[in-house]
Amino acid sequence: MTDDVVPSLDGFTRRDWQSGETNGTVRFAMVGMGWWTREQAIPAVEASDFCETTTVVSGSAQKVAAATDLADSIEHGITYEEFHDGVAEDAYDAVYVVTPNGAHLPYVETAADLGKAVLCEKPLEASVERAERLVAACDDVAVPLMVAYRMQTEPAVRRARELVDAGAIGDPVLVHGHMSQRLLDEVVPDPNQWRLDPELSGGATVMDIGLYPLNTARFVLDADPVQVRARATVESEPFDAVGDEHVSFGVDFDDGTLAACTASQSAAQSSFLRVTGTEGEVALDPAFYNRQERRFRLSIGSQSVDYDFDRVNQMTEEFDYFAYCLLTGTDPYPDGDHALVDMRTMKAIYAAAERGGDVAVEAV
Repeated sequence: MTDDVVPSLDGFTRRDWQSGETNGTVRFAMVGMGWWTREQAIPAVEASDFCETTTVVSGSAQKVAAATDLADSIEHGITYEEFHDGVAEDAYDAVYVVTPNGAHLPYVETAADLGKAVLCEKPLEASVERAERLVAACDDVAVPLMVAYRMQTEPAVRRARELVDAGAIGDPVLVHGHMSQRLLDEVVPDPNQWRLDPELSGGATVMDIGLYPLNTARFVLDADPVQVRARATVESEPFDAVGDEHVSFGVDFDDGTLAACTASQSAAQSSFLRVTGTEGEVALDPAFYNRQERRFRLSIGSQSVDYDFDRVNQMTEEFDYFAYCLLTGTDPYPDGDHALVDMRTMKAIYAAAERGGDVAVEAV
C-alpha cells in the first residue's frame, strides 16, 4: 500500500481540541449517585487534567455518605432538596446531571438558576417537550450547556470525522451502525429499573443505546436526519411497557447519506460503525463502549490499512474537554440545540415503529 492511496494519520493528535495550556480547575457537583456516577464519572474526573469533584448530590442520605469517600476532593454530600436550596453552591462551578432521563429537567433548571455550567447526560430528557424546556432554561440565563455524547471526544471517532470531511472516502453514501448489550443479564440485573419505565426513560433501547450509532453518524457526517423508518420488537416481559427491546431504524440525512442502524438490550455486547463512500470506507469495530481498543480500518479501493489508537477513558476525555472550554471561554459542543435534533429524531423513530412507513423529523 502506498501513502498516496491511503492517507497517513501521523498528524492527528489525541486532543485536537486543545490548542494550548490553561490554568485553573473546574469543580463539579455530581447530581445522581447511581452506578455510572460512582464507577465511571467520579474516577474519570479523578484522572482528569482540568477538573475535580467537590460535591455529590443524591436523594439517598446513605448514598451521599458513601459517595464522599470516592475521591479525596469531595467536600460536600448534599440531598436533592439541599441542592435545589443552593446548599454548598460556592463549592462547585459546574454540574454533571446523571439522574434518570425523565428527571434531568429540574436539576438543570436549578443549576441554571444558580449560574452553574451544565454537563447533562444524554439523552436530554424523556420527551421532546421537556428537553426543549431544559435547553431554554440554560439559554435564558446564558449558562453553558453541553450534552454528554462521549463519542464526540473519542479520538478514533474524531479522526473518522476528519477523514470523511477531507474526502478520503469520496462522498459518503451509506452508514451502518450497531450497538447491543444484555441489559438485564450483565449490566443492571433488575427488571424494575428506571430504563424500563417509559415515564423515566422515554424508551429502553433507542433512547439508551440506539442513540450511539445515530448521534455518532451525525457527528462523523456533520449532517442531520430529515426522515426515518423503523421496527421495534419485544420478546421479554420486562420490556412490554417501553415497547423496544430490539430495534432497527433507517435514517435519511440532509446531505443525501443513508443510514441503517440496529440496537438491542438483549443481545451479546457488540458495537460498530462503518461509513462507506464513493471511493472507500472507514470502519470502527468496536465503536461505542468505553475503555476498549479501537479497531480502525480505512479502505480505499481494494486496499485497506488498520490503525491503532491508544485506549482512552472516554469519560475523562469528555470531562476534560468540557472543563477546558469553560476555562478558555469557549462554547462547548455538542450543545442543547444539537441534542434536540436527536430528541426529535428518536420521537420520529418511535412513531415510525408504531405505525410503519416513513416519518419526517421535525425541524428545530
